[in-house]
Amino acid sequence: MSAKKITMHNFQAEVLESDKPVLLDFWASWCGPCRMVSPVIDQIAEEEPGFKIGKVNIEEEEGLAAAFGVSSIPSLVVMKNGRVAARSVGARPKNEIKQMLRKAV
Repeated sequence: MSAKKITMHNFQAEVLESDKPVLLDFWASWCGPCRMVSPVIDQIAEEEPGFKIGKVNIEEEEGLAAAFGVSSIPSLVVMKNGRVAARSVGARPKNEIKQMLRKAV
């Protein structure tokens, strides 16, 4: 399963109502570190079927970025049962992102 594009239109169903913990990757196309993290996020989406993985383009979804207080990217947020369970800012290696996921559940 690949990472899903998260928008204001599908946020409720894909994130808040998800029966799985959700990792949100807040990114932008002009962000170098975001481009480094993006393939790692896609790999995690393939390797971790117990989690839902989503990507939020902050240029297209300014409302979601503001709602999560995203001021630096890449920002990673783990949601569980509709609440923020963990977050990190900046590029992280794959093993750190996976540890963050596991600690949040």
